[in-house]
Amino acid sequence: MCVIVSVSLVLRTTFSSSSFCDLPFLTVPLKALALPPINIFHILFCIAGSAESWIERSQYTSLCWRNSTRGFVWLDEQVKIRLNLPDVRWFVMGDDDTVFFTDNLVKVLSKYDHEQMWYIGGSSESVEQNVMHGYDMAFGGGGFAISRPLAAPAAAIDCCLQRYFYYYRSDPRIATYVSEIRVPFTVEHGFHQSTTYTEKTTNITYTSDTAYIDSGLVGRINDSYTTPLQKQTWTLRSFPEGQRNCYNFKLTANRKYLIRGTFVYGNYDGLNQIPEFDLHIGPNKWTSVMLDGVANASIYEMIHVLPQDRLQVCLVKTGKTTPFISSLELRPLNNKAYVTQSGSLMSFARIYFPQTPSYLSENDTLSLSTNLGVDTSSNSYDVPQNVTNSAIIPAKPTDPLNIWWDLGDAKTQSYVYMHFAEIQNLGYNEIREYNITYNGDQVWETFFRPGKLNITTIISPTALSSPDGRFNFTFTRTKKSTLPPLINALEVYTVVENLLLATYQDEVSAMVNIKTTYELSQKASWQGDPCAPQIYRWEGLNCSYPDSEPPRIISLNLAENNLTGTITTEIFKLTQLIELDLSKNDLSGEIPASFADMKLLKLINLSGNPNLNRTIPDSLQQSLGDALNPTVKSKSKKVPVIAIAASLAGVIALVVILAIFYIIRKKKPRRNADPVPPSVTTGLDESEPKPSNPSIITKDRRITYPEVLKMTNNFERVLGKGGFGTVYHGNLDDAQVAVKMLSHSSAQGYKEFKAEVELLLRVHHRHLVGLVGYCDDGDYLALIYEYMANGDLRENMSGIHGRNVLTWENRMQLAVEAAQGLEYLHNGCRPPMVHRDVKTTNILLDERYGAKLADFGLSRSFPIDGECHVSTVVAGTPEIVTNQPVIDKTRERPHINEWVGFMLTKGDIRSIVDPKLMGDYDTNGAWKIVELALGCVNPSSNRRPTMAHVVMELNECVALENARRQGSEEMYSRGSVDFSLSSASEFTPGAR
Repeated sequence: MCVIVSVSLVLRTTFSSSSFCDLPFLTVPLKALALPPINIFHILFCIAGSAESWIERSQYTSLCWRNSTRGFVWLDEQVKIRLNLPDVRWFVMGDDDTVFFTDNLVKVLSKYDHEQMWYIGGSSESVEQNVMHGYDMAFGGGGFAISRPLAAPAAAIDCCLQRYFYYYRSDPRIATYVSEIRVPFTVEHGFHQSTTYTEKTTNITYTSDTAYIDSGLVGRINDSYTTPLQKQTWTLRSFPEGQRNCYNFKLTANRKYLIRGTFVYGNYDGLNQIPEFDLHIGPNKWTSVMLDGVANASIYEMIHVLPQDRLQVCLVKTGKTTPFISSLELRPLNNKAYVTQSGSLMSFARIYFPQTPSYLSENDTLSLSTNLGVDTSSNSYDVPQNVTNSAIIPAKPTDPLNIWWDLGDAKTQSYVYMHFAEIQNLGYNEIREYNITYNGDQVWETFFRPGKLNITTIISPTALSSPDGRFNFTFTRTKKSTLPPLINALEVYTVVENLLLATYQDEVSAMVNIKTTYELSQKASWQGDPCAPQIYRWEGLNCSYPDSEPPRIISLNLAENNLTGTITTEIFKLTQLIELDLSKNDLSGEIPASFADMKLLKLINLSGNPNLNRTIPDSLQQSLGDALNPTVKSKSKKVPVIAIAASLAGVIALVVILAIFYIIRKKKPRRNADPVPPSVTTGLDESEPKPSNPSIITKDRRITYPEVLKMTNNFERVLGKGGFGTVYHGNLDDAQVAVKMLSHSSAQGYKEFKAEVELLLRVHHRHLVGLVGYCDDGDYLALIYEYMANGDLRENMSGIHGRNVLTWENRMQLAVEAAQGLEYLHNGCRPPMVHRDVKTTNILLDERYGAKLADFGLSRSFPIDGECHVSTVVAGTPEIVTNQPVIDKTRERPHINEWVGFMLTKGDIRSIVDPKLMGDYDTNGAWKIVELALGCVNPSSNRRPTMAHVVMELNECVALENARRQGSEEMYSRGSVDFSLSSASEFTPGAR
């Protein structure tokens, strides 16, 4: 039972009082736009204190005093200033024991030179607190900074300096002062030091969240909503930037924790628009936050066992609204309590009888209570004393007690915990004994007697489920019982499966330290788990996803990130690293010899670091050996790029690949007097004998080479060219066909061609381009396909040749049809077939604009010209959503997969979806499609969805789009789609 939280954190802003005495010179206007960058000489430092106190603290002079930059303001004397006033842009006020770290202060204030914002700090009483919390801005006392244009109205208020002195330590009257100035204020992370706050009604202590997160904005709910809410919910942190923002806690691994998030919108942003967003624990989704109105507190709880010593609680943007959180509480639990077979537990109900919420029902009851103490010492669930002192019984002593609830989903599994204590003094002949059943005849407990003034918890040892998601518990007294059944408290939790593994713990710690060392908190995507889920992978990282093991970081790119200092040793904890790019920074010092110990590392790029001593250490030089990149070798050993051989096996593999490449490319030319299509320039490998008679079984579809010449009119009309060969227009039996002449340079052998054709002739599906026939006449190999009149999907998405741009609904339907074709190849063919080259140019459209997949069998038998091997990895791309090429070197991330992942970190789905759609699509469906597409390109094949699953998900997206259009316009059908049919660029299965 989790009522009193002993360790808790709250997102709250602490404000110190602040003021300025009358300074008439402050009325001098400043031209903000003409100002050069701020430096230390633009800041006037002030001390609020008495002359006597300053004498007592004179040792601070050696720490802080600079004749040209320091000024003092006394409470009991006239203002004393020692600075050339026209240069002043910021007035920084502190208590008489405040010390400011000027370098970081300048860095912070430079961001707000022209915004005239008000900064208020809280209090801090020790250097230790500053070091522990990493504030690096001020310590020893509270402080604030005020821009010059705002200092004038502040100076006009009577005794403003004394207000700072007396309102020190976050006196609530500071709000009055701010309202008098009539200016906005904010709190800069690292500048303020907040005090703690204890809620009197719960005795829970809250503290600032600034030590646990480095993003977000602090806000406050509208004053009209503060009553009757507890004080910790008056303020909040919102996250308008980034897709995922995460709190990070250092806790105890394998320990069970209660995590409670509270959300009160309170119209803090003035938009009066209730946000919706997701909560994640580490890489896994916790829940979707659905708020109960503007002013009500919505509370979400989870019981979670930490697999590592770090906890990440993330707020994830799912639409246009901004995530926020009011408070976050953590409490360690007894590991023996709330045991599950798998997954974490999310609170559905926690009932302290006699109170009953609306989502739980009971028959007529009476309440019992006692002032006597109930023993809870032997109970692992830590049931609070005030909970054990009350209970309910049925209104009629002979009636059973019924309690029921509805989980709303038949698939949901749940755990139930019931707490009982006998709180009445029973007479000599009185007995309270009852049976507990649920959903009719399911036995929960029999002949149960609550312990006298002693708490007992009855649990479900395994997860419960119900055909309709409903549960009805019945408490029935036994025949010997003289008293009705009772219950003190009830808890219901639903199971949340944690399907994704967090990144390897040591590598998470290393990345967090790298982020801190190089001050990379501005990288919006560097939140939460570095590798998982893949859609939120940190920018600059690539990860491997081994089956049933944590993801590992295999590539780190920190090029052009303004890195300074030496190369951090934290990098060496990334033991699976293959590539490291630290180029174009300002690193200094030596190249660490420890790189030689990273056995998998193949490439280090250190170019563009002018202050780095790029001499290669001897141990690293020895590990390079002959695998050193030739451009690196020099007498001085100065290296812009270091290439490292991962292992002897890697070198051997390289030799084998080169040998294979040489064999494949070593072809002998042939001569032929017959008309030859332009792409056929070399013959087949003569080492493989050709049979005199074709041996393909289905000879009725065999077409001779002269027939090919006739049907194509001597290869008159070219439809397309590609790696497999050239495609020509033809006519066969008064029907248009496409003739693909296979390039001899790409043929792997006649036996494989024969086997391939036999397989293709057996494949029949409405969403696969049909094979009409084949040619294996002499040295000529050709495939004859059905003709596809409306080109490929790529052309139709781009709107070229006068075609209308495909709508979102059209694209979703075409994606479903292409996926159904792939699903047939995977599950309907024997043996199964893998396409290996799914792209928009291989999805062709017939005369009715139905999608058919092309080139679904060639990848296995015919590698693309210019390649020496064929990938066996099944993968697709998000191209259908973005209408972007797979590779575009003009993008910040050339490959479409990396580009989509990078753009998602900005949290705007519209930056990814094809702009030609003009925003006319279902946003939820778009997110679903993007997530599905990224799942299809997961580096681990075992983690990719099956095609059956893809078809199901795509159909759901079609349904979402149809639902969006219902009522506003007619449903689209293929026969009514407005495409231009007058294009002269008719198409067929193209050469790839």
